[in-house]
Amino acid sequence: MSEATVDNGRRNWLITSCAVGGAGAAAVAVPFVSTFQPSERAKAAGAAVEVDVSGIQPGEKLVVEWRGKPVWILRRTPEQLESLKAVEPQLADPNSDRTAYPTPEYAKNTHRSIKPEYLVAVGICTHLGCSPGDKLTPGPQPSLPDDWKGGFLCACHGSTFDVAGRVFKNKPAPDNLEIPPHHYLSDTTLLVGEDKKA
Repeated sequence: MSEATVDNGRRNWLITSCAVGGAGAAAVAVPFVSTFQPSERAKAAGAAVEVDVSGIQPGEKLVVEWRGKPVWILRRTPEQLESLKAVEPQLADPNSDRTAYPTPEYAKNTHRSIKPEYLVAVGICTHLGCSPGDKLTPGPQPSLPDDWKGGFLCACHGSTFDVAGRVFKNKPAPDNLEIPPHHYLSDTTLLVGEDKKA
């Protein structure tokens, strides 16, 4: 057997070994690298949530979860938007000046939102953490004033909020509903959990 034949055999064996070893390393690396992706639990803990708002009809509310909290997306009717100015004298913090739950600058307006039509708010009462129920129909109702314009009622202790999530005076809730960071990726796609500057 010549020296050249032995070298070719060794070379072929080495190439084959390297190819098989490389394929094996790739097979092991793929699941390992995939563990670097955030888990569903991690995403729920803080990742932004993309929401298609195109299917929400006026007067309807969609609820999504962000950081383990319910986030309400209410598409307000023209009548609901008109009611916002009318209830201001009855509100504890109509301009969202209190700082326990700071309101982003883009929501420091009467409708507390980027687009007047859509309210984006955390659906947790600022009193003790209950989730208020929808009382969007105006008019007299149990536990509500006769001149009720529509909004939300926290059944736990009776706090009431208008359709912009602003708390009424003399209620247990100390602050308006929290407005989460958010912005629009397009006319119909909302991203909850990130400001545009983020």
